[in-house]
Amino acid sequence: MRVRIGLITEGGTPCASGDTGAWWQRLVHGLAPHDFDLYAVGGPLPAAPLPPHVRPVPAAGEGAPTAGPHPRAARRAHGRRDRRRFAEAFHALATGLTAEDAPGHAPGPAAGDDPAHAFATGLGALADLARDRGGLPGALRSDEAVRLLEDACRAPRARRAAAAAGLRDLLAFADHLERALRPLSLDWYDETALGAADLCHATAGGPVALPGLLAKRFFGTPLLVTEYGVGLRSHYLAGPGADGRSTALRTLLAALHGRLAGETYRAADLLTPGNAHARRWQERLGAGRDRVRTVHPGMPAERFAEVGEDEESGEPGTLVWIGRVEPAKDLVALLHAFADLRARQPGTRLRIVSVPAEPAGPGGDGDPCAYLAQCAALAAQLFPDEATGAHAVGENPVSFEELGGPEAPTLEDVYASAAVVVLSSTVEGFPASLVEAMFCARATVSTDVGAVVEIIGGTGLVVPPRNPRALADACLALLRDPGRRHRLGAAARARALELFTVDQNLAAFRGIYLELLSHAPARHRGGSDVPFAHPAEAHLPGSWTPKAVPAGTGAPDA
Repeated sequence: MRVRIGLITEGGTPCASGDTGAWWQRLVHGLAPHDFDLYAVGGPLPAAPLPPHVRPVPAAGEGAPTAGPHPRAARRAHGRRDRRRFAEAFHALATGLTAEDAPGHAPGPAAGDDPAHAFATGLGALADLARDRGGLPGALRSDEAVRLLEDACRAPRARRAAAAAGLRDLLAFADHLERALRPLSLDWYDETALGAADLCHATAGGPVALPGLLAKRFFGTPLLVTEYGVGLRSHYLAGPGADGRSTALRTLLAALHGRLAGETYRAADLLTPGNAHARRWQERLGAGRDRVRTVHPGMPAERFAEVGEDEESGEPGTLVWIGRVEPAKDLVALLHAFADLRARQPGTRLRIVSVPAEPAGPGGDGDPCAYLAQCAALAAQLFPDEATGAHAVGENPVSFEELGGPEAPTLEDVYASAAVVVLSSTVEGFPASLVEAMFCARATVSTDVGAVVEIIGGTGLVVPPRNPRALADACLALLRDPGRRHRLGAAARARALELFTVDQNLAAFRGIYLELLSHAPARHRGGSDVPFAHPAEAHLPGSWTPKAVPAGTGAPDA
């Protein structure tokens, strides 16, 4: 069964979280029987060559949401009635953003003065207005919008922090709101674009999923949302004032992204988080458990086959850490743990291998080079260079290397050298390096953060974060017991090959696509829905004719 999928991405890089940036490419290549229309929200379309069954769909103008007005904009008069519609819709949306939830409030659609319901009502009305008049960028940046935001912040039920918002905060928030709601003004909502899709698949919640929400509203198109990282979580992880924003502005931004995520989760036909950690966030924001199904990211295992099948278990006494160098990885705790370990087990070695860092977004972890320099200085202080004799050159037991360099040319070489792979993070989502180590049959020691326990499943040692002594004890236990290392590594490889390969990911989405379409009525181009217009039997080879039922005998048993 050939299906047309509207794949909605973020700036040409869907599912942008950690090391899963190539996920969408593996998906579209692996599901070649289906047709994919690629929509990029908030950025350019991908420059990489695409297979023939993938069709990039540019936005109005030159392919970016800001390139030009909606094609219908010139034909629409922004008169008094339109301004009144905008004021009513924006007032409802602003009220939903600024009003405090009642104690015991459960997210979801409801009547009355529920803020989440007010936000959903306002968002839907703005979507209808944008479709009728040809876009809203000017209105969302207008003085009227700022005045309505100020009125909502000063209302009796407004959040206390929002009530303190000044003019600078309101202007900054209005600008952010316009960018977040920019998908409302795109020209994708007709029968030649998203209206022609059998299914919309958004690779994130919030603003990225807005086109899918609108396609569901205008055409009844089923919506699937996949999240391998929860965007709202990143906002909360950034400390207060870490990005230079005031408390009032941060409160408004958190409310906006929380409401957008909640509306996405409420409206989606199915949510597929990449791990149980992300699933808990979705359910907390109102996703029904019957519409949430965990689908682990698919990662290529073939490149690690040679290392994983090798009977050798790495270089004795060598610990390996690999990842992006940033404060959340807590390399400082790792270095202190290694100092404790080396005092009890001389001759051990620690390789810290950095991979290229992604550009830091709002609330990011700062300059990775500065943090790397801080860690290198700490290593030099903890481990003065050691020499084997009076005429030998001293060498530090901790090495800082870069993936692709002479010491660490490939991932396979790095993991092959490890007796134990270590993860010391204080914050994680779905750590890809842990899965790669499991593909390579390496024993692991990890901190209990994010989806670590879900990934490991008993095939490695897990310790509390920010506890260097516990980290050192676990590493020492494995270094001193080669048999245990080998058993844990073999079990880890078997688990990873069963749960985290590209094939299992593709099989899951292949089934999900067909399942969602089996519950959706076939839509004729004229706009009418025809339930069961294409039953499953229609896709079987040969002809199929239902058996006649004699009159008066009733229908056959189901």
